[in-house]
Amino acid sequence: MTPMSDEQRKELKQKLRGGQAEPEIPFAKPESTTRVFAVASGKGGVGKSSVTVNLAAALVNKGLKVGIVDADIYGHSVPSLLGSTAGPTVLDDEMLLPPISHGIKHISIGQFVEGNAPVVWRGPMLHRALQQFLADVFWGDLDVLLFDLPPGTGDIAISVAQLVPNAELLIVTTPQMAAAEVAERAGTISLQTRQRIAGVIENMSWMEMPDGSKMEVFGTGGGETVARRLTQITGGKVELLGQVPLDTELREGGDKGTPIVPVSYTHLTLPTSDLV
Repeated sequence: MTPMSDEQRKELKQKLRGGQAEPEIPFAKPESTTRVFAVASGKGGVGKSSVTVNLAAALVNKGLKVGIVDADIYGHSVPSLLGSTAGPTVLDDEMLLPPISHGIKHISIGQFVEGNAPVVWRGPMLHRALQQFLADVFWGDLDVLLFDLPPGTGDIAISVAQLVPNAELLIVTTPQMAAAEVAERAGTISLQTRQRIAGVIENMSWMEMPDGSKMEVFGTGGGETVARRLTQITGGKVELLGQVPLDTELREGGDKGTPIVPVSYTHLTLPTSDLV
């Protein structure tokens, strides 16, 4: 008895599927020119989805073609943050055309469930849904694809690493040390998945008061701490790409389904300069 080779695993998978070939994912092909970023966090409530949506809108404003995969199956929120009520269009028996809102193509399990019904699935179903979002949706020629990952390092994070090995991680945290410690774990997964960490984004960094002063509601230093620790752990330079303040307009925009693209997002140093 010896470990199976990659080729043997591939043959076994194909046999178990009744001889059907593995669905092709265009973003995983070596010739793909799409930059793929998986927006991750160690815990919920740090504003990961709002960061994903507003970052996508900022990139669209720069002239890029952008798509979002709402990979948070249980806590899907991308359609509502984009003010999107349309579902995908069926092109033929196999392909779906994703809806576009604010210039952003997007797909979410929320477009397939009735109302606000919960999704009660185990791991294999989550993997299959993500696979279909990537292989059965006609994305066209994208410059950037963003994954809005669920919190933590579970099934979806592993599936993204398997299905799109070239996906780079964007770690979202708040300044609070408790959040930073958990965000560090989300970044450390890259050691096992061999993904590159594109950088860290600190959300809810401060609230600007009427007199121009800053109230640091959640403390300070969380983003810098995560970037420094991940640099030490991974051995590669991980930078703090930017700090996003608490802003009532940002929250109101999310409730209305209108990304506001604040200055904080347009100045994030996301490494896509070669695409502009």
